[in-house]
Amino acid sequence: MLVKVYGAAIQGLEAIPVTIEVNASRGIKFFLVGLPDSAVKESHERIISAIENSGYEFPSKRIVVNMAPASIRKEGSGYDLPLAIGILATQGSVRTDRLERFMMVGELSLDGSIQPVTGALLMAIKARALGYEGLIVPEQNVCEAAVVNQLKVYGASHIRQVIDFLNGEDSLTPKILDTRKDFYEKQALHEFDFADVKGQEHVKRALEVAAAGGHNLIMIGPPGSGKSMMAKRLPSILPPLSLAESLETTQIHSVAGKLGKDTTLIAQRPFRAPHHTISQVALVGGGANPQPGEISLAHNGVLFCDELPEFSRAALEVLRQPLEDRVINISRAKYTITYPCSFMFVASMNPCPCGYYNDPNKTCVCTPGQIQRYLNKISGPLLDRIDLQIEITPLSFQELSQKEKGESSAAIRERVIKARAIQSERYAPYKGIHCNAQMNSKLLHLYATPSESCLELLRQAMNRLQLSARAYDRILRVARTIADLEGSAQIETHHVAEAIGYRNLDRSNWGE
Repeated sequence: MLVKVYGAAIQGLEAIPVTIEVNASRGIKFFLVGLPDSAVKESHERIISAIENSGYEFPSKRIVVNMAPASIRKEGSGYDLPLAIGILATQGSVRTDRLERFMMVGELSLDGSIQPVTGALLMAIKARALGYEGLIVPEQNVCEAAVVNQLKVYGASHIRQVIDFLNGEDSLTPKILDTRKDFYEKQALHEFDFADVKGQEHVKRALEVAAAGGHNLIMIGPPGSGKSMMAKRLPSILPPLSLAESLETTQIHSVAGKLGKDTTLIAQRPFRAPHHTISQVALVGGGANPQPGEISLAHNGVLFCDELPEFSRAALEVLRQPLEDRVINISRAKYTITYPCSFMFVASMNPCPCGYYNDPNKTCVCTPGQIQRYLNKISGPLLDRIDLQIEITPLSFQELSQKEKGESSAAIRERVIKARAIQSERYAPYKGIHCNAQMNSKLLHLYATPSESCLELLRQAMNRLQLSARAYDRILRVARTIADLEGSAQIETHHVAEAIGYRNLDRSNWGE
């Protein structure tokens, strides 16, 4: 007897349909073909125990299972459920007339309970696209998959529920979610707020400019000056996620298995802060079973690298291409996968090895050579991709003891949203360009052309401060954002002056 059950394989951010063909004939043996990996091959023992502990009998026949298409490697334990259902269907324990209407996925425990899997959202999207009536997933994945409308999504906690459902009993009911209501209710919930930050007004302003234009930013200051604290509050002033951005972000986290049990759509922009010991593969993605890295998990959000010089040189250099292209291509001998990684890069660092250069209260014990070697750990090409370089000094006791709250994140966010709206309208004709940080040289000449007075100010600044050549374009990009925050159509001299103030590390005498 030949039975067909339907599942899916995950490759990158795409689900590929997999047809599981089970044939039972005379004999006593089990064959599993179709390019399965070790986890899939081990499913045989799990399935036998799950079936027997659920009150059914494993057929004493020659069973051949083919997972088509055979050209795609089948990885993970998510095929346990469709394999078990297919085997039971060959001996009549499961009706076969309903199998073609459903796609299913799930890992089986030895007692027959169903464990969660990764990529349930992508499978739901593919199931709807292929015209399936419904998708059966583990109970822990049901909220994630039920985001997809026009598809019945069933959550099961035990294989007996699935068997009864396929045999016509009402053991499972489709999960119904009001996705939009849930999404918009969670958008305004932020753990951190700029109202709790005392002083540091110039740093808040720099973060506002960075958020308004999508600019990358680095903060330099002694330990305890508030670099990490303010970086964590950056997502609270970024524009809210659109539904399309949220769906794309949720897909990435679904593939990586980072979604919680009751998570539907991710409503807030991601904030990823990897430790400085992170490897290249963990940062960009890949591995034996390809997974998104930290840069893809930060897609549509913020990637924060604390103590930037402590990261390995190799890990930092792999950031250069993703920062420009906003996608990461992972190529291996057997596959090539593309993950999106459009993120704001925010970094912090001490100004020197001891950490107290330019500290008003403590004396730095580093020599100029040591300071320069410390700064040289960050390569010029990487620094070239950072638009704002802001120096932070510790607060005085008087500033720390202030009782008045600062400006709230909600107020700053309103200005950021207005500036982003101006940029969205400006760059609407240009595909892939959404904010000032993404401007190329052509758009820079079109929309950020400085006046004669601005050019004279730039000339004086570059001569007096000995700014590097890379600073010229960055200053104009940031000046364009500052002008947008003010609602100004033209870049004025005070916009350029403020932008020049955000180029600390480009000054040739910094650190001397």
